[in-house]
Amino acid sequence: MSHPDNPPLATPDTSAGIPTRMTDETTHLPAETGTTRRSFLQTAATGMGTLAALTAAPGLAAQQNPNAQNKVQLSPINNTATEQSSKTPGPYLPPGRRVGYAIVGIGRLSIDQILPAFATSKYCKPVALVSGDRNKASRIAAQYGIPDSNITDYQNYERLKDMPGVEAIYVVLPNSMHKEFTVRGARIGKHILCEKPMATSSADCEAMIAACKQANVRLMIAYRQQYEPMNRFLQETVKAGKLGKVRSVIASHSQNEGDPTQWRLKRALAGGGCLPDVGVYCLNGTRFLTDEEPEEVTAMTVQPKDDPRFAEVESRCSFLLRFPSGMVATLTCAYDVHHSSFLRMEGTEAMAEMDPAFGYHGAKLRFSKLGEADCFGIAGTSGDPKERKEVEFHPEMPDKDQFALEMDHFSQCVMNNRQPRTPGEEGLQDQRIMDAIYKSAATGHTVRIPPPNGPTRGPLPEQNG
Repeated sequence: MSHPDNPPLATPDTSAGIPTRMTDETTHLPAETGTTRRSFLQTAATGMGTLAALTAAPGLAAQQNPNAQNKVQLSPINNTATEQSSKTPGPYLPPGRRVGYAIVGIGRLSIDQILPAFATSKYCKPVALVSGDRNKASRIAAQYGIPDSNITDYQNYERLKDMPGVEAIYVVLPNSMHKEFTVRGARIGKHILCEKPMATSSADCEAMIAACKQANVRLMIAYRQQYEPMNRFLQETVKAGKLGKVRSVIASHSQNEGDPTQWRLKRALAGGGCLPDVGVYCLNGTRFLTDEEPEEVTAMTVQPKDDPRFAEVESRCSFLLRFPSGMVATLTCAYDVHHSSFLRMEGTEAMAEMDPAFGYHGAKLRFSKLGEADCFGIAGTSGDPKERKEVEFHPEMPDKDQFALEMDHFSQCVMNNRQPRTPGEEGLQDQRIMDAIYKSAATGHTVRIPPPNGPTRGPLPEQNG
């Protein structure tokens, strides 16, 4: 969700490392103990084999990391027989070879998350700012080494065309403004990374896709969760069949909004309330983790009359999605309750739960599956080491900056002329489903959801350490 800085008034736009280490919650034994753990760890070999192949192929490896010759790996100082070895970050591209980004809108998300993420990115750098507040923009520019000449406002947005080093634009504005600044950016030949949700209507999403195709520039929607390591591991686990057949997904993302004057509580700017802001995480997470598209939805929204925050938008939304396989997803989101975020996948052979699930940092994943009692080296209650019992698995992996990961992926797509993992078609499909959710809530009826016209996702991103 984008956070603007004094944006223009909202007038309708008329212009156009994974294998991972797993531990038992109680005994904290090494993950390699026991066949049941090993079967889960084989997910890495099954799902990530193509990544190993990329690394093994010299030509592809060079394309994957064009600065590989500058890699520095320090020798371990711990006993690697008993301690997990560390991995030195990098290598990073030198500044002159990185993709230069113009950040459009320097509000909370840009200042708190996106701009700091450039410090750990490998392939990108901030080179320009677009803001309605020149004084604030100048202070931010000074912190990131951006020349004052590379600051412009929304009215003079097209100046980005001639600014040195600007190859890509990151649109971080209220939802209803995404279309205008994507289309204008494409027309001046810049690649576009746009915050989610993609827009406020399917028609706007389609216009954004068409404009970028006509200009022959890349368009990617910033679904950061799809680049986060824990989510990727869960996705590969599901793909490898380690949960069996997924029958149910249950997810919730909720928070308590404050200032009633903020833009995300204004329908003209946000397009809705909690659904497009936080509910889209539950929706998109279900879609990409299961690789299924829903065929119908039943939904309801709540808009309390006695709360001034929700004079224009819903405070809560719950919806039930049915998929062609028979899987059902029960998803909720809210703007008027204490913060909560979790996702649970229930399969015929195992359960996976992520809690917290949708934050910028700290995702935690847990698997539960029936296995042999001695898989952790502990006999069962009967003394039989082969006694079957419920066992848990907790993947551990380094926390990585999701914004750096998504920007690096887009930068590689720009440098190598490749399709992003989350192109405009992915954002369009979410918008079509959200349109159906609102229709169901308004009519009280189940609404059919047509399948997408084609693939909505590009190839998986490289896993660059």
